[in-house]
Amino acid sequence: STILHKNTRRCSSKRYSTKTVAMKPEKLANIHAAAFPKGRSWSTAEFRKMQDNPYTYLTTEEHGFAIWRSIANEAELLTIAVHPSQQNRGFGNSLMQNWMAQAAETANTAFLEVATNNASACKLYEKFGFLTISLRKNYYAIEKGFIHAKLMRARLPFTHIQRAQ
Repeated sequence: STILHKNTRRCSSKRYSTKTVAMKPEKLANIHAAAFPKGRSWSTAEFRKMQDNPYTYLTTEEHGFAIWRSIANEAELLTIAVHPSQQNRGFGNSLMQNWMAQAAETANTAFLEVATNNASACKLYEKFGFLTISLRKNYYAIEKGFIHAKLMRARLPFTHIQRAQ
């Protein structure tokens, strides 16, 4: 786990990650584009720009990453991506567990947004204690219009994975 930006403190959470993999903005953009082929993936330039934000963190695994920020006792998952060839192998679970453990060092609440039609992501987030607290109508642009986003919240530190129902 590393901080995405260049100039400030290091998060002391390396103990939570089983494999910390350095990723350059180009690799982050490639994984993100593969993971979100129908959505608007982030560009290399956007990943580079995040490096300048002192509150933005990068949690990595061999085939994926999570980018999050922590400000004023709140953490927000900005994006999480696992390369499609490696999905359904536990990397998403590992990334969720790791970023949430790291975020708990500086925050007591975590937030994220997810498209309402992304059932697998919603299920993953619910498994980690996220509950829907609001709906953002017409938030994500899609081929034929817009889709709503769920705004979800979880308490930190995260203590146990919820069983699927």
